[in-house]
Amino acid sequence: MAEGIFRELAGDLFEVHSAGSRPAGYVHPKAIAVMAEVGVDILAHTSKHVNDFLDKDISVVITVCGNADQACPTFPGKVIRYHWGFDDPAHATGNDSEVLDVFRRVRDEITGVFGAYAAGYRQALNTDQAKVF
Repeated sequence: MAEGIFRELAGDLFEVHSAGSRPAGYVHPKAIAVMAEVGVDILAHTSKHVNDFLDKDISVVITVCGNADQACPTFPGKVIRYHWGFDDPAHATGNDSEVLDVFRRVRDEITGVFGAYAAGYRQALNTDQAKVF
């Protein structure tokens, strides 16, 4: 969900990739469903391992789940790191409706935080302060 949200909010500012330290091997169907509710299509997204990106020129790493900030490898060069921990909705319990509500809540939380980051970055670009992001 984070990749789809960030592409939607800041894809014109950043080349956005998503990966995990323990990828599930698929994109959760409920994630696809709740993203479609807000007009973001992640049906073609895939589950990738973070090691697939170690040879890429990465300047910002944002970790979003649990201890992902501790499990994320070190990228070469100067990399800015952020950790914004959200619940992993794939671990939600309850009936179908309750689990979907968790996916929606996490989607909305990610949207709020990533939206603020993108807005701050845009503002910094206008004042030539983007290097702090």
